[in-house]
Amino acid sequence: MVLPIAIVAVLFLSLLAFAVVFALADGDFTLLTARPAKREEIEGKVVWITGASRGIGEVLAKQFAKLGARLILSARNVAELERVKAEILGKNSSCEVEVLPMDLTTSEESLRESVQKAESYFSYAGVDYMVHNAGRIPRLASALKITEESLMTTFQTNVLGPIALTRLLAPYMLKRRRGHFIVISSAVGKVHSPFQTDYCASKFALNGYFHTLRTELLHRGIKVTVVCPGQIDVFPDIGDDNPLPPVPVERCVRLIITAAIHGLKEAWIAKQPILLTMYVMQYMPSIGFWVMDKVGAATPEPSATSSQKKKAT
Repeated sequence: MVLPIAIVAVLFLSLLAFAVVFALADGDFTLLTARPAKREEIEGKVVWITGASRGIGEVLAKQFAKLGARLILSARNVAELERVKAEILGKNSSCEVEVLPMDLTTSEESLRESVQKAESYFSYAGVDYMVHNAGRIPRLASALKITEESLMTTFQTNVLGPIALTRLLAPYMLKRRRGHFIVISSAVGKVHSPFQTDYCASKFALNGYFHTLRTELLHRGIKVTVVCPGQIDVFPDIGDDNPLPPVPVERCVRLIITAAIHGLKEAWIAKQPILLTMYVMQYMPSIGFWVMDKVGAATPEPSATSSQKKKAT
């Protein structure tokens, strides 16, 4: 009887250890077991980041700079882009940084000009990593009360703009037979969330397009990594009523870069209970739908004046 008892004890302790690790996890297991990025894996690579003037995009730019990347920073706010560039050069004087103002909601011809400029930087080195980070988090609203203006603006910024930019940039990557799209999506692109209908829909659409793109182009040298962050502490100085624990933005960005250099197809970055919900929805969808239906029933409808705190991607 000693051996069976010993086996049971080992199994119990293993399950207990797993439960503790999972409770403290801030990412999916594949991501958390991957080693961090090394400088030699990034040094000299051209990294183009949209939404680089603040939040995750700004921190991504600074961490890529530490790893020796050559940077192209894009957003609508030129002054903020110049601030980010100055801060990067202040700490990494040898870093090469170009500022490329861009609005994802503009015409395709304007986006084509931006792509041509990006490809011409650094003596026509070409873009190695295209980081689709820019996005819009609309005001919380019932699915039946979303305005057409909000819906169209959200999809133009979160979906149609990145797709157009990808369609214009991908041919250059295909000629080189190398290139990597890093897509900053969201946990709500995996798990629907009450009163975030247009945002959820845009992220589900983004995931669908880029996973399909990877399937079509991987054999031609093009990689795609879709990152789904949950609650991220992007602006820690702003108060928030949301009780869900955020992942610090510096930690989030380190995990994004780790996912990219390992070529992970998808990565989840979130603390509990968001991470557990994502696993349940992925592997036990019927239970996941039941849980989210209960969450929807228990969540009060936001008032017309309520606003969304920007702590998620």
